[in-house]
Amino acid sequence: MSISKALGNQVTSQNAIEKRLEIQRLLEPTSVVSSSAGSDVVKGLTQTQKSLPPRYFYDDRGSDLFEEICELPEYYVTRTETAILLHCAQEIAKITGDCELVELGSGSSTKTRILLDAYKQLGYPLRYLPVDVSAGMLENSAKQLLADYPTLQVHAIAGTYEMALAQLLPKQLPSRMICFIGSTLGNLNPQECDVFLSEIKDALQVGEYFLLGVDLQKPKHILEAAYDDSQGVTAAFNLNMLDHLNRRFEGNFDTTQFEHWAFYNETENQIEMHLKSICEQTVELRALNLNVNFEENETIFTEMSRKFDINTIKQQLAAKGLIPLHVWKDANEWFGLLLCQLQA
Repeated sequence: MSISKALGNQVTSQNAIEKRLEIQRLLEPTSVVSSSAGSDVVKGLTQTQKSLPPRYFYDDRGSDLFEEICELPEYYVTRTETAILLHCAQEIAKITGDCELVELGSGSSTKTRILLDAYKQLGYPLRYLPVDVSAGMLENSAKQLLADYPTLQVHAIAGTYEMALAQLLPKQLPSRMICFIGSTLGNLNPQECDVFLSEIKDALQVGEYFLLGVDLQKPKHILEAAYDDSQGVTAAFNLNMLDHLNRRFEGNFDTTQFEHWAFYNETENQIEMHLKSICEQTVELRALNLNVNFEENETIFTEMSRKFDINTIKQQLAAKGLIPLHVWKDANEWFGLLLCQLQA
């Protein structure tokens, strides 16, 4: 084959992929700062216990670092949930039937391939709506999927969960399943969790499905190792939040003056991640007209990761009309995957 013909085929293939891809951008580019942007940062950094919303983890660099975390030996969450999905994906597809998939916090969509394979093997058409705040990650992962699944249609949504759930387009297949896997639900406090489950309910029609992955309670030493790995990848992920704020809001955080701190709060059944100031210092975010003073050892609370009791979460789901049809767990009962259906 001549070089010109090979290049022509490559262009044709790329055009075919792009025809099956739509990207809906609900977030402004990170280079644009609106009048309301950063109000959550100002609020968090002016509280007695300083805090930052976890969404600021996920610029493109943060998303890449999280993918690295998922491959770490200490981070059992991804491989455990993946094993459960490999076991039950066919059963999920048989229960839901012809169904489009909406995934909140899709990242690289690695685990989603297991579900897509199951629907493909049953002969169902494939339509996928990944949702992520990182537009770069969304576009790259979508193009990889489209190259591997010739009949797949992708409508990617760059935005927060709340934005995406409120603005989902009418479904094109007979049913819809919203997927929230990876135990990201644990990043929400009980009040936020209640609001989120209400938003899931409102985004579904009666008879449609919600697939939820939750990390379950387990020994402290296993949990703490998962969030403070020996290679320092989780520390880099945590500290990258400050670099993200620097770029987005003209900040001067010096990441060498902060350190990663993670521990398991046994009273609240949650991992807590903080950034600890190693000295007394003042940080400026010029775009927000904000100066923040830190005492030595003062912390910024960046993330919680709650660990669930399976019976309690089933009750919370049922209270929203999201009735658990099936629960799958690994042999150690470290992780649970729940398939729920919205009932009237």
